[in-house]
Amino acid sequence: MAGASLFALLDDIAALLDDVSILTKVAAKKTAGVLGDDLALNAQQVTGVNANRELPVVWAVAKGSLVNKAILVPAALAISALEAWLKGKGYPIPIVVPLMMIGGAFLCYEGVEKLAHRFLHSPEEDEQQKAARLKALADEKVDMVAWEKDKVKGAIRTDFILSAEIIVLSLGVVSAAPFLNQVTALVVIALGMTVFVYGLVAGIVKLDDVGLYLSKKGGAMAAFGRGLVASAPWLMKFLSVAGTLAMFLVGGGILVHNVPAVHHFVLGIAGKVAPWGWLVEAGANLVVGVVAGAIVLAAVTAFQKMRGKTPAH
Repeated sequence: MAGASLFALLDDIAALLDDVSILTKVAAKKTAGVLGDDLALNAQQVTGVNANRELPVVWAVAKGSLVNKAILVPAALAISALEAWLKGKGYPIPIVVPLMMIGGAFLCYEGVEKLAHRFLHSPEEDEQQKAARLKALADEKVDMVAWEKDKVKGAIRTDFILSAEIIVLSLGVVSAAPFLNQVTALVVIALGMTVFVYGLVAGIVKLDDVGLYLSKKGGAMAAFGRGLVASAPWLMKFLSVAGTLAMFLVGGGILVHNVPAVHHFVLGIAGKVAPWGWLVEAGANLVVGVVAGAIVLAAVTAFQKMRGKTPAH
């Protein structure tokens, strides 16, 4: 009897793992686009620190990301259960969607804030800031770890919004599965996403060091290493642009998808210009993201002025 119980338990575990594997694959496929944006954003967020501090900064953000997931997974499950309970009681009160829209608006705000910082500053101000930062990097007496904390906090904050979207999308895929399967699939997605994204981010920020190492070798390896060193600055510039663009695409996409009238309007236009519909949807997400971010930035700036604070641009 004990042996039969053991085999039954093992069979249940095997079935559970098989179900979780299928659910995880489906959820991962659905969240792949957001995952790409997550990679671009976080690689862009952690660039610009001292070379010997790059990996510690990436590790600090990765730990913060794990904390985010530890908060988001049970929170998403609890909110989903509460929403289902309210619906069963005859009170279909949406909870997840408003929270997602607030997060999307915040991403758009951060994107517009970056653009405002870039275009509202004069070239002289930018050069002065760059010179001051380079001087600080060169001065061993300056504690750059304190400066890095703001960068880490910003990256973790952005990670929280993107992780929330991925967790919610994944939950939508597995919502009909048994509760244990839901939990396991979400945990697998959360951990796998963190390892994948920050493993790649670590590789990207150390690309120039790898290239420098290879350039000291002979033959084709040296040429390849020099190519990596030469391409690294361009990659970082691309990631900076892609990271800001991703904020608008992801944030604007959240807003568009959760406003039925706007979503149907965009889909109607996209359907008329197939096979370029995806471009119309991306353009709509971008426009909505920029407009929403500008509105939030204007509101935040007005609020800061009312409190007598100077906007940080």
